[in-house]
Amino acid sequence: MTEEISAITTAVAHGMDGALVEPDWPPLTEAEIAGVLQQYPGCEGPVEILSVSPRPFSAASLVAVRDKHVFVKRHARAVRDGEGLREEHRFLEHLRANGVPVPRVLATASGETAVEAIEWTYEVHATPPGVDVYKDAISWTPFRSAAHARSAGQMLARMHRAAEGFAEPARGVRPLVSSFSIFSSAEPAAAMRAYLDARPALAAHAATRDDCDEALELLMPFQAELGPLLPALEPLWTHNDLHASNLFWSGTDDAARAIGVIDFGLADRTDAVHDLAIAIERSVVEWLTLVNDPEHPDDVAVHFAHLRALLAGYEQERPLSAQEAAALAPMTALCHAEFALTEADYFLGVLKSPEKARIATHGYLVGHARWFYSLAGRRLLEELRRWAEAGGRKEGREAYR
Repeated sequence: MTEEISAITTAVAHGMDGALVEPDWPPLTEAEIAGVLQQYPGCEGPVEILSVSPRPFSAASLVAVRDKHVFVKRHARAVRDGEGLREEHRFLEHLRANGVPVPRVLATASGETAVEAIEWTYEVHATPPGVDVYKDAISWTPFRSAAHARSAGQMLARMHRAAEGFAEPARGVRPLVSSFSIFSSAEPAAAMRAYLDARPALAAHAATRDDCDEALELLMPFQAELGPLLPALEPLWTHNDLHASNLFWSGTDDAARAIGVIDFGLADRTDAVHDLAIAIERSVVEWLTLVNDPEHPDDVAVHFAHLRALLAGYEQERPLSAQEAAALAPMTALCHAEFALTEADYFLGVLKSPEKARIATHGYLVGHARWFYSLAGRRLLEELRRWAEAGGRKEGREAYR
């Protein structure tokens, strides 16, 4: 992995339009990291920052210390306190114990996997095997090849099988958690109000409430399609942010396999179809085209070959039931909603940025909902419905592939 480490140590972050911008959080310093690592056996001593993560919601760096590399991540405590991180760490431990290649979370001499210090919370991970091929890619960057998409689908299905038996309840109210409570309700409008009321920064923001009303109107037909299928969707702890740059790869070529999974910050108790829909939404639609030219939604490219490969890879490891398959199309139109809202909560409640919150609720929550009524959006949903119909027969599913 050493030769694949980025030499970039200047702090920049991915902006909401895909451009590199000044980060919201100050970068980690070597002195700061050394102070944190003093608490971790085998990590004491001088450190060298090898790379700075461009992810926008925290500060993180790959660090050389002694004879190894570790990944150090710092969160604002308003975003993740110690217990918030330990929720994620317990899920990671369960997945590792069941054969999923996720990073090992390191513990201090006293056994803590999260370290709180005044306004910050820190975590330290061992580096996973493999190559960080998409290290500079933003979250909505498509796969480089259909083979990558297929392998990602296989890895996601393996995670879902391994997550069975992890019985912790859904997470509490925290910023930047991708939950599924609004459109899983028989009363989405009431559930939306409850979601906002539980987050005072959202509830008090008039523009957010207006965007939520518009999004509800746009998304209710998809919820009506999903509603009868909800009883077939078993609750499951899920990753909720699977895309190419949250995977480590066996090599840099187009035939490389996914051999590691990172970044479980959005994980929560949702269901497998919701998680698969997020992987589709993150990976097969060129959303940045919509960000930069919202007046021409039909110009947004959809990577159908990658979609088919992702689904085929998933079903190779975990075939969907007929009800799960039928739920995937409406879920794909709905799955972005609560992430858009939790982003807005973060922007309003933590960063105090109404401008960024408006991008999350109007550009993302409403904008993506509108897109599914465009020709391009309808084509994606019809493709998923056709795939689900073919899935009722083995020969039909094989023909689809």
